[in-house]
Amino acid sequence: MRDVFMRLLKAPFLRGEPRAPEHFWALRDVSFDVQQGEVVGLIGRNGAGKTTLLKLLSRITRPTEGYIEIRGRVGSLLEVGTGFHPELTGRENIYLSGAILGMSRREIGNKHDAIVAFAGVERFLDTPLKHYSSGMQMRLAFAVAAHLEPEILLVDEVLAVGDLEFQKRCLGKMDEVTKTGRTILFVSHQMNQIRRLCRRCIWIDDGRIRCAGSMLEVVSAYEASFSTPPSSAEYHRREGTRSTRFLSWRIAEPYTEESNVLDSFGSVTFEFVLGVNVDIRGGVNGIALFNSDHQLIWATSVSRLELSKGLHALRFKLPSLPLRPGVYHWQVSIWEGGHCFDQWTCVPDMIVGTKPVTHPHEEWQGLLNLPWEFRMERQNRSERGQEPSLVNPQVD
Repeated sequence: MRDVFMRLLKAPFLRGEPRAPEHFWALRDVSFDVQQGEVVGLIGRNGAGKTTLLKLLSRITRPTEGYIEIRGRVGSLLEVGTGFHPELTGRENIYLSGAILGMSRREIGNKHDAIVAFAGVERFLDTPLKHYSSGMQMRLAFAVAAHLEPEILLVDEVLAVGDLEFQKRCLGKMDEVTKTGRTILFVSHQMNQIRRLCRRCIWIDDGRIRCAGSMLEVVSAYEASFSTPPSSAEYHRREGTRSTRFLSWRIAEPYTEESNVLDSFGSVTFEFVLGVNVDIRGGVNGIALFNSDHQLIWATSVSRLELSKGLHALRFKLPSLPLRPGVYHWQVSIWEGGHCFDQWTCVPDMIVGTKPVTHPHEEWQGLLNLPWEFRMERQNRSERGQEPSLVNPQVD
């Protein structure tokens, strides 16, 4: 009403024709199918339209155009903490939030102890929520939402709540949910969480689907879009003469459908095809591997190469290459007596798509994705030998 009155009051003083209202499409021409039991990841930059899409699917917002067909009960974890009241106790907020999320009182009562144990707030259950820390509130809110049992679950960036221990608990709960055969649409900015939980992925950009398909393909394309080396001109420049050139590269062993995708652990052989137009005596082949931030991962060189005219396949075999999943690129060069014939930043990029086995928290995942084993054994004192005695120095 206020805006209507303001427009009426301003109308006599406006000159010229009124401007047509500007329309912003949060989503446009978005169409996809999700089958029962699928776990589909939604990725994209902030403001791309991911949350809007989940609000449409959960019927919070109506679509301006088009339609949505949903078969099954829908539960949504869009905003953790929805329905919490600061003056109510933690116990009362469990019932309030559960009711808002669509759970019956009996269902909440049956799951009450599990929710409290999952959140880890037993001591403060009868304390008003306003005395909780922000992290404790988020933990309690996620614990309630995580115990929903719908056929279709919509999750919007809620696994980043709480401390490190609670994050592990959240990921474990999501792993359980994915194994129950429920259909899940999962939004996250942490690509390793997408890799752990999803088989399919949809990349939304500026309100449209930019790429949809297998998780490895879509996540790799999304990460590659952020690959901006320090100097674009330097990155694309190809140094050397045209007499000898690298023509292609591939992962020779193990065999993969995509020759630039490494999706297994163990030994791996890389092949670089070199076209030689002049005989080379005492040549040097340099090779280097960089990540998407143009950080050097590994490099070496081979000297005293004798290369005649024609095509040559230069192969490097590594016992393993346990890199963190992501986008990488090779750089190869060929020299003779200080003269550079060719220096090539290989295309396409190499995509590492092995299963993540690192720390669940992204900031602690490092550069390597090393498979590991853990074993704990109980030892008796006799096995450990005599324990050293402690000496307390006397201070005058």
